[in-house]
Amino acid sequence: MAAEQVEDATARLYLAIGRLSRLLRRTGSPGLGPGAVSALATLARCGPMRLGDLAAKEGVAPPTLSRIVAALVEAGYVKRDPDPQDGRAWLATPTPEGVTMVSGVRSARVQELQRRIEELSPEHRTALVNALPALEELVGEVG
Repeated sequence: MAAEQVEDATARLYLAIGRLSRLLRRTGSPGLGPGAVSALATLARCGPMRLGDLAAKEGVAPPTLSRIVAALVEAGYVKRDPDPQDGRAWLATPTPEGVTMVSGVRSARVQELQRRIEELSPEHRTALVNALPALEELVGEVG
């Protein structure tokens, strides 16, 4: 494939992934922004963690994440527990309601994505499935 074709395909892929991501973020997240849903999903998946560790995992500044976690605490989706290793620190812990909410958002988003995939032609569905190993490798999920 010529360099020009790769450049064009890269730009198209970037735009398509961005649009798909925005579309799915708007699905099933009542009252929470994408940053809050992402942070809550990380806590639900990884378990309790310090604010700094969560900020690093999410790739955001600690003050930004502090505001996000405060909103999640206020909504009842996260609680603050003392850090057993350091009494001066605390751990953000998802509540059962938070875990349920993330599960519902994830389910709604997966269902929306599945609905859209099912609307594709058989050829496009096959091409998408065949592209999964390359996409997983791009984000480091292979092996």
